[in-house]
Amino acid sequence: MSKIKPLILAIVALFVAVPVAASAQATMVEYTESGFRAAQAEGRTIIVDVHASWCPTCRAQQPILNELRNDPRLSDALFIRVNFDEDRAFLRAHRIPRQSTILVFNGREEAGRSIAETNRNRLRSFVFGNI
Repeated sequence: MSKIKPLILAIVALFVAVPVAASAQATMVEYTESGFRAAQAEGRTIIVDVHASWCPTCRAQQPILNELRNDPRLSDALFIRVNFDEDRAFLRAHRIPRQSTILVFNGREEAGRSIAETNRNRLRSFVFGNI
């Protein structure tokens, strides 16, 4: 009986901790110049998703980006979705020629960019290697 009680307590603690961990999801917002500049000025980690609704590669990237948003290591990061068809000024300013581009910023500095990557492990490695 003395071995079962700690096991039961550990299982209960696991179920209690899960909702807390799930609530630590990083924020995803639509791009605005003012919001992007403010996050840069704060020195935040920013993951930019240059997305087009018609793009199959962008659709393939979404589950991976959502998974990254749920990773506790990125709970303070800001995920920004840039609309490839509408946010032309951002695309010109950052020399982005195509959709399905993922950028990582550390404050004002672009730390890296990935284009059309849909492999889960490589995209995750890219993000974590640039934060």
